[in-house]
Amino acid sequence: MKDTLLFLLQKIVDHPDDIVIDESHEDTRMLLTIHANQEDIGKIIGKNGRIIKALRDLLKLMATKENVYVDLVLAEEVTEEQS
Repeated sequence: MKDTLLFLLQKIVDHPDDIVIDESHEDTRMLLTIHANQEDIGKIIGKNGRIIKALRDLLKLMATKENVYVDLVLAEEVTEEQS
């Protein structure tokens, strides 16, 4: 799932080398956290959240086949310029 998500995100964003996905497990629950370049956050979210919602739906379908619960989180890191 992580590889599929990484592949899709790299095709969407302008800075594909900056994409990092952290994966954490807890029993049958998986949390995927996306870290991306600040300029690409809007592209990942999409208009009215359509892109991130579609990615979540796709991952949930994939997780159902493996009997796992998956959640997708977009990490919004604050840079020094914003603080």
